[in-house]
Amino acid sequence: MAGSYNRVILLGNLTRDVEMRALPSGMSVGSFGLAVNERFKDRDGNWQERATFVDCEIFGNRAEAFAKYLNKGSPVFIEGKLRLDQWQDREGNNRSKLKVVVDNFEFVGGGRGESGGGSGGGGGGNYARSGAAGGSSRPQADEPAIDHDDIPF
Repeated sequence: MAGSYNRVILLGNLTRDVEMRALPSGMSVGSFGLAVNERFKDRDGNWQERATFVDCEIFGNRAEAFAKYLNKGSPVFIEGKLRLDQWQDREGNNRSKLKVVVDNFEFVGGGRGESGGGSGGGGGGNYARSGAAGGSSRPQADEPAIDHDDIPF
């Protein structure tokens, strides 16, 4: 293979408030968890739900805006890349953690009393309004209603 590609796109809900800190350079860093739910039918045909929990980081002005408008439970659409952090703990054991470094994000719904729908990271369309990332499940006037139980994925 002549190269590689590292891109992650997720839509989920924050599992905790954004934890802000500053690097020695003064740059802001926000850390948060994201719960991404999966809905599927089991072998017996019953609907099941499973959550995947993802640790994320966001840097700079985007981190400050993210922390200002989003908190625990807020839905958000993120785009970024995977990063593997490796270190040794106090006992000398090798440790590692895979996380998503967020490059862009979009508000999905309201956050902290806001009406939502704004752009947090620039680039791309407004996913909250277009429904491309799961914004509103209500049909528009010219769209037929969709029964989400009939969708096979």
